Amino acid sequence: MLIGELSRVSGVNARLLRYYEAQGLLVARRGSNGYREYDEDSVVVVRQIRALLDAGLSTEVIRAVLPCVHGELPEFDWCVDVRAIMDRELAIAEERIADLQRSRSNLAGYLAQS
Repeated sequence: MLIGELSRVSGVNARLLRYYEAQGLLVARRGSNGYREYDEDSVVVVRQIRALLDAGLSTEVIRAVLPCVHGELPEFDWCVDVRAIMDRELAIAEERIADLQRSRSNLAGYLAQS
């Protein structure tokens, strides 16, 4: 399928699809006319990428774990190092949450003084 069709079916604009390809997350062949051509399973890959981005993972991390992902949810085959990567990302997210909670508490304290 061409990029326009993949965009329509996946709900992701063509610019993002080209970005995913540039980041090594999505693979396209080039037709004789130079157009990008995607396999049918590219729709699932795009949905996996979107789900992993929604979980807060960077494209760098997604590139590392994507080979161990299947299904649209996505589901993981716990390949070598994937558990460690996900544990690290969870720890980073928890640290960010703690930082935001401290910021919120400080702001609420300032507002309480008024």
